[in-house]
Amino acid sequence: MPPDRDQRQDPILRWLRKPVEVPGSEYERRGQKGEDTRRPTLAEARRQGPRGWLRVLGPGITTGAADDDPSAIGTYAQAGAQAGYGLLWTGLFTLPMMMAVQELAQRIALQTGVGLGTALRRKFPAWLVAAAVAALSASNIIVIAADLQAVAAGVELLTHGHLRTSWLIAPLAVVLVGFQLLGKYRTLFRTFKWLTLTLFAYVGAAILSHAHPPQVLAATFIPHVETSGQFLLLLVAILGTTFSPYLFFWQPAEEIDDQLAAGKLSVEERANADPAEIRSARVDTFIGMFFSQLVAYCIILSTATVLHNNGKTDIKTAADAAQALTPFAGEVASILFAAGFIGTGVLAIPVLSASTAYAINEAALIPASLAARPRRQPTFYAIIVLATAIGVGLNLLHVNVIQALVIASVLSGVAAVPLLILMALFGADRHQMGKRASGRLSRSVTWISTAAMALATVALLASLLLR
Repeated sequence: MPPDRDQRQDPILRWLRKPVEVPGSEYERRGQKGEDTRRPTLAEARRQGPRGWLRVLGPGITTGAADDDPSAIGTYAQAGAQAGYGLLWTGLFTLPMMMAVQELAQRIALQTGVGLGTALRRKFPAWLVAAAVAALSASNIIVIAADLQAVAAGVELLTHGHLRTSWLIAPLAVVLVGFQLLGKYRTLFRTFKWLTLTLFAYVGAAILSHAHPPQVLAATFIPHVETSGQFLLLLVAILGTTFSPYLFFWQPAEEIDDQLAAGKLSVEERANADPAEIRSARVDTFIGMFFSQLVAYCIILSTATVLHNNGKTDIKTAADAAQALTPFAGEVASILFAAGFIGTGVLAIPVLSASTAYAINEAALIPASLAARPRRQPTFYAIIVLATAIGVGLNLLHVNVIQALVIASVLSGVAAVPLLILMALFGADRHQMGKRASGRLSRSVTWISTAAMALATVALLASLLLR
């Protein structure tokens, strides 16, 4: 089986002078002999019933869930607590943009047979891709630190202080990294998929908030904009949180990992996906993005109804929101809120560290796959360990990671805008994408998303400079 033509040998293996094994021998097989591990087509899913539709859901649904990490939940909670129902309409505004951007990232992988970083290296200068990846990596590490703290704070909240946040951060990181290093790919994939269910806790929290339907419907479908600095800052924060550039790398990489784990070891085998596969993957993406925005909507709705309407607006983190809900909505709502961000944090932290490793390795044309054994791709796994360790270190050094999230937002915007531009140009290139080149609708929505993200980043920088 020919190796991927774009990739070099792992640098750690080269330094250790390890012999190169038979190409593909490092990848796990997801199923037993004879077991069909493909994502079913939509026609197959209809014939198989609920089980078939569950098998359609994969990288898209986990990507949508990972977008609602504890840091994002904190942003949405602030939006609801401070602006009330005033920002409920943002979900309808951002949903088509999220769908277009993630569908493009996924389609690039399915057409080229490689991850996003490797694909972009085929068309654009290495320094340009590397600069965006560097900003992305720094942002990811700060968010890892914040999410580790948030999950630990959630556990402290649920145990009524018997387990302290500071005690839990390092052990949590060790468990999550150990799971990535030692767990089989099939176990990782299934665990990530099932962790998405924890976000339904926010649907429950929204129901328990007893919102007023007429007000909610009006705020959902009629955009409300204020000129106050605080409102605009919240709007910018929502845009920045929604378009997380690490997801641009995560979802395509998982599409490739699925194919590697199923035995498609060469680029030629993975490239040029057939139309039925593209349609099935697109449904996965659209459902994942809808789920992501539904959760964000429920968080804003519940915190607006319970906290804003009771004058509780001093929310900084997801843990603050969970704690503040108790006096007004009862302990069940607080537990649901905390359980939601603990579950998504356990999902998002590995996604953040792995997407950092994917981005760096792909930009450097080094093999990167969670479907590979760590001893066969040590550089990829070393970056996962290092990114998580730095996140732990920021907490142990008592760096204010909540304030550092502002820096992460700037870096995320700095990375997202050029990446969106490169993705849009790549997707429209018929030489690279062939018959899968972006159509008029995809191009239009992607460029609108790019413009919105650019404006959000400029607005955020201006607000910081004018403080």
